[in-house]
Amino acid sequence: MELDPRVRRFSGRLGAKVFGCGRNAENLAKLSRELSDHGIDNATRATSVRDPAQVAELIDDVWTRFGRLDVVINGAGGQFAAPALEITPKGWHAVVETILYGSRYLMQAAARRWREENHPGAIVNLATNRDKAMVGIPHTIAARAGQIGLGMSLAVEWAPYDIRINSIAIGKIASPGLRNYPPSARATFAHNPLRRLGDVMDIAQAAVYLSAPSGKFITGTVLSVDGGDQVWGEYWPLGKPDYFKIGGE
Repeated sequence: MELDPRVRRFSGRLGAKVFGCGRNAENLAKLSRELSDHGIDNATRATSVRDPAQVAELIDDVWTRFGRLDVVINGAGGQFAAPALEITPKGWHAVVETILYGSRYLMQAAARRWREENHPGAIVNLATNRDKAMVGIPHTIAARAGQIGLGMSLAVEWAPYDIRINSIAIGKIASPGLRNYPPSARATFAHNPLRRLGDVMDIAQAAVYLSAPSGKFITGTVLSVDGGDQVWGEYWPLGKPDYFKIGGE
């Protein structure tokens, strides 16, 4: 759930009260100051989404602070590129528990409170394209595919409580997270038909669309915001046009 500050500012400008969480208290304090400087009512809590007890306390804090919870944006993540044969159990668990377990704990805790309060809710999971191989980050694609599948199932199960759940399949976005990739990966950042990186505001606007009244008849779906990456193919029977060539191809 450690979203780019621009995403949270965008929501705040639209009238949202923002409750942020993450593991780093210093970063949360910086975020809170920034939101306050923009006149956005906000609160934060240092939380590990891998701990269901901490997540339950987080949800209680949100209701105590704001008296309600309308939208949950599941943005927790973490990964490191490595050959699948070299990933240790500890490394695998860290990624899968943060992405899959963490989003599950948060969705369940929020839904329980919504059911108790007879209050509608919306959840948006920030995921990735699950229909393509992602060589070097198998733990990430496994966790994200599970996250999307879980969200689709819960969208059906929790529909009687007026809880909507959708996911965003995010492509390559110009964000600080790109620093975590080795230089050898940079040639593939624009590996989509539009031949460019996306921007964090592309994701922010998609999240608002799905969680606001604009998305009131949308649930159980996956919205791809990836420059067309999900339809990118490497089958070129007539040869690959220069426009689509990458690096030294």
